[in-house]
Amino acid sequence: MEIEGRQVRITNPDKLIFPRGGHTKQDLINYYLAVAQGALRGVAGRPMILKRFVKGIDEEAFFQKRAPAKRPDWIEVAELRYARGTSAEEVVVRDAAALAYVINLGCIDLNPHPVRAEDLDRPDELRIDLDPVPGVDWKQIVEVALVAKGVLEDHGLTAWPKTSGSRGFHIYTRIEPRWSYRDVRLAAEIVAREVENRAPELATSRWWKEERQGVFVDFNQNAKDRTVASAYSVRPTPDARVSTPLSWEEVPDCRPEQFTLTTVQQRFAQIGDPWAGIESSPGGLEPLLELAERLGPAEKPPRGKGSRQVTMPLIEVARTKTKPEAMEALERWKAKHPNVWRHLEPADVLVDGMRGRSSVWYRIRINLQHVPEGERPEQEELEADYDPWDPGTHSA
Repeated sequence: MEIEGRQVRITNPDKLIFPRGGHTKQDLINYYLAVAQGALRGVAGRPMILKRFVKGIDEEAFFQKRAPAKRPDWIEVAELRYARGTSAEEVVVRDAAALAYVINLGCIDLNPHPVRAEDLDRPDELRIDLDPVPGVDWKQIVEVALVAKGVLEDHGLTAWPKTSGSRGFHIYTRIEPRWSYRDVRLAAEIVAREVENRAPELATSRWWKEERQGVFVDFNQNAKDRTVASAYSVRPTPDARVSTPLSWEEVPDCRPEQFTLTTVQQRFAQIGDPWAGIESSPGGLEPLLELAERLGPAEKPPRGKGSRQVTMPLIEVARTKTKPEAMEALERWKAKHPNVWRHLEPADVLVDGMRGRSSVWYRIRINLQHVPEGERPEQEELEADYDPWDPGTHSA
């Protein structure tokens, strides 16, 4: 394809990416070109991790930090350094041709860092990820989003909402690039704590998953090396949902299933980008950091022998390479413990996606808090025991 004067080679353009809707790789590239003005507003100038679905959306993606060695000379890179002493040259997208290039590599969603290539140590975005525990309905997520909007605005920041394209909701705010990752994460944690203070029946800032109720205001997405699916990213869901920027007027009545590869392309052609003004709205973190000083550190769980003391009765069921394997292991455990299962609530089944060397692996845990003490099973041998750090192990 010729895109803005550049030649972009598309391999296997007829490859079916979304079987339910019949969308091919070429359809996906055409979508990103159609919404490029909005998509670039979320990624331009930012190094990004390449999340590649080379085997389709039904298989786990692998995460590639390093830009391909063989790449067009017009593909820009920036060298990021990591805490463990390694570094990687990551792709920096600046135009529609580079968008098409990364989608051709097997990327479906775009995962940029919250920094610009010109200043890799000071973020210019603070990102709030609203992550509901199982059993929470969409209405509650929207209510928490409106509370988070109020917290940000009360501290001098402009809030920009978007669906996540998955179960949750994202709120971004642009900030002046004057603070370290540590300060930005602290500011995000204070937002989360303040949201919980204002709506304790709806939201939580509790770090440990088994202690959460309602909607978790995930502040750790602001830690260094974390990335979030950006605006207009298509997500690897059967209906090709899109992480869609909204106006706040749209938020109360929005539904995540409204926004798909097809509908968002039409929507963009009709109304443009609701986030068109985001570049002109950077704010400061001083009010949030001052609040952090007044509140002091968040309460931490008591420490056990060398680590935190677990405050909930947890057992582990499985560790697997893929989510389907994890759910199969859970079904096996459920069949063995039907009398335990009947006591469990949706939030008691903890399905954790864990970052491995280059892909996500899965852990299943059960919180026995609602099971009478005399009926609680002991920790047993895992239904599946995958070691993500040993390439020779298997899930089952």
